[in-house]
Amino acid sequence: MSPDNDRVLVLAPHTDDGEFGCGGTISRFVQEGKEIFYAAFSTAEESVPPQFPSNILEQEVRAGTHALGIPPQNLLVYKYAVRHLPHARQEILEELVRLKREIDPGNVFLPSRQDLHQDHQTVHLEGLRAFKMATVLGYELPWNNLSFDYRHFVVLQQEHVQTKVDALRCYQSQQSRPYSKEDFIWSWARTRGVQISVDYAEAFDVLRWVLV
Repeated sequence: MSPDNDRVLVLAPHTDDGEFGCGGTISRFVQEGKEIFYAAFSTAEESVPPQFPSNILEQEVRAGTHALGIPPQNLLVYKYAVRHLPHARQEILEELVRLKREIDPGNVFLPSRQDLHQDHQTVHLEGLRAFKMATVLGYELPWNNLSFDYRHFVVLQQEHVQTKVDALRCYQSQQSRPYSKEDFIWSWARTRGVQISVDYAEAFDVLRWVLV
């Protein structure tokens, strides 16, 4: 973390990616008094299960980020079409440059370099271009990663993992997905904790580290 700038920006290609990738870390940072911003680029209306309203993911990301402790005014929700973010690459880059200018985060979290999803790759690459002067960490989403470089760990307490679980519970439209199961979230945090001899942790790929 950049010590002189506590503003944190989480970039989520889709509405729940930030909660999955770094929800425990967000919970810890909120507790520590850091200012957190969250930008979700697609509400994935085309992928919503038919029994739910098409805008359900926008409602759920507002509830999920609230559960994490992110102020409503720090949540930005965009309406790019799911799986088509590569076609809007330049527009997304320009928006990220605007966020850099207006928020000036010292620390940015975004999908890792090994993420296979085309939307995630777009946010990863354009995020690296936009935030050249910030610390940038890549979060893991195991169902999208063939490999992952464990270079940075954030130690979590049980309450941070519980807050992450509570935030993901807000996504009722996504509960059928295997990676939404609570036992997976807890075991994932325990696995990363075991790697550094603590109870719970989240791991990140160091893409850029800035100390001033």
